[in-house]
Amino acid sequence: MDHYEVIERALIHIEDRLDQSLSLDSLANSFNISKFYFHRLFSAIMGCSLNQYILSRRLNASLPLIQAGRTSLTDIAYQLNFGTPSSFTRAFNRQYGVAPSSLKAHHPTILPVPIPSIVRRPIKNINGDVVADFTLMEIPPIRLSGIVFEVDLAADYETTIRSHSNMLLQEVDSSVQGPCYVVYSNCQPDSTRFNVLFGIPQDIRIEKPFYFTVDVPQLFCAKFTYSGGLLEIGEVLKTDYARFLKISRQETDDSHIELIQRFDDVHNLGSTYHIYAPIKKLPIDSDEE
Repeated sequence: MDHYEVIERALIHIEDRLDQSLSLDSLANSFNISKFYFHRLFSAIMGCSLNQYILSRRLNASLPLIQAGRTSLTDIAYQLNFGTPSSFTRAFNRQYGVAPSSLKAHHPTILPVPIPSIVRRPIKNINGDVVADFTLMEIPPIRLSGIVFEVDLAADYETTIRSHSNMLLQEVDSSVQGPCYVVYSNCQPDSTRFNVLFGIPQDIRIEKPFYFTVDVPQLFCAKFTYSGGLLEIGEVLKTDYARFLKISRQETDDSHIELIQRFDDVHNLGSTYHIYAPIKKLPIDSDEE
């Protein structure tokens, strides 16, 4: 059983027992894994702690019970193994921004969500810490020709990127093969809006608004690899990157480029892709060159 299968089975195990006491010890024993390794594995793959995950799933399970209106909030709290009704109310308010009583009183419906899918990416063990596998590397300067637009990561950014990628491919020869890049840049503090370039490493000229040729400078980066949708990794990437910075003792670079995605096949944006995050090159690296 690989580590993805362990966590996938653990998620089902948890979902089937939300009305029971769930502990790290009991879950680790269910899969014959050390509790310390299981805790680190779960946190690394899911991007949150085991306790945070169980709490969020119990709150999720409370939604249809509240909206059905046949069970009191006190009974729901005890049924889902919350210590007290007040702890249930506080947790619900933190997660959904409203009190459960407001939901019961015909507040706009909050829909429950299915068990989350697991973001697949290589992981490795560094001094007992499980982290997303990474490579420190220099990416050379590259000239990209493509379309520039803006996305909001708090909105439907994936559809926006896909539509603009289709617009670019309609302008180039259908025989174009090879990689493509999505470059995120110039995000302002406390903002979710980015400038985005979707481009290919070929020198093409398109005489239309918002089509440009851009030179991406040489960057020292941490490279991560993911499988799945265009950028369906959400909080997991944030957690992976934060864990990487902590363990590797690296620092983010002050480049205006925030992130680069590289897809091996410009015609398949659902394939495995690489993410390059610019970081500062430590002095020791310069001395070794």
